[in-house]
Amino acid sequence: MASFAVLGSAAGIAGLGTYATFTSSATASDTVSSGTVTIALGAVGPANRLTVGASNVAAGDTIQRAFDLSDSGNIDLASFTFTTSASPSSALDTDATDGLQMAIDKCSVAWTESGPPYAYTCSGSTSSVVVSRAVIGSNISMTNVSDLLTAGAGPDHLRLTLTLPSGAGNTLQTLSSTLAYTFTGTQRAATDK
Repeated sequence: MASFAVLGSAAGIAGLGTYATFTSSATASDTVSSGTVTIALGAVGPANRLTVGASNVAAGDTIQRAFDLSDSGNIDLASFTFTTSASPSSALDTDATDGLQMAIDKCSVAWTESGPPYAYTCSGSTSSVVVSRAVIGSNISMTNVSDLLTAGAGPDHLRLTLTLPSGAGNTLQTLSSTLAYTFTGTQRAATDK
C-alpha cells in the first residue's frame, strides 16, 4: 500500500512538469485614421452670393447668384447632389409650372460679376450643371462637376439662375419664399488601404 502511495505521489509530481512550455512573443502597432469629406462654399462676396435675396420680382425676371463650391476634405467623392427647400414657403416655390425655375451653370474660371443687381459673364468655357427645373427638389444630380469629386481640387465656379416664368399669373403677386440650398457629397467607393 505504501508503495502505491509513493508511486502515486511521484506520478503526480511528474504530471506537474508536463505543463511547462517555452514561450516567445512579438508586438507591432500601427495607426489608423479616418479621412474627411468637407463640402465648402466660397467666402461671402463674389465667391458666394447665395445669401443675397431679391425683391420686387416680376414675371419674366431672372435672378443670378454666383458661388464657389469645393470638397476641401481629403477623401474623393463618388457623386454630388443638392436639395432645395423653402421655409417660409409660398406658391413661388410650390407651383412647379408657374413658380420659380432654377438652373445652374459652371464657368471654367471665376465668373465676372457686375451689379447689383447681379449679372455674370464667363471669360472661359461654360457647361450646364443642372438644367432648368422647378426650384424645389431633393437629391438633385449635378453634372460636369468633376473638380468637386477630387478632394482639394476645386473650387468649381457655379452660377445659380432663378427665373419667374413670364406666364406667372396674378396669384403669384406679393408672395415671399425663403429658399435654402444644401449641397451633399458622397464619398468614393470603399477600397483597400
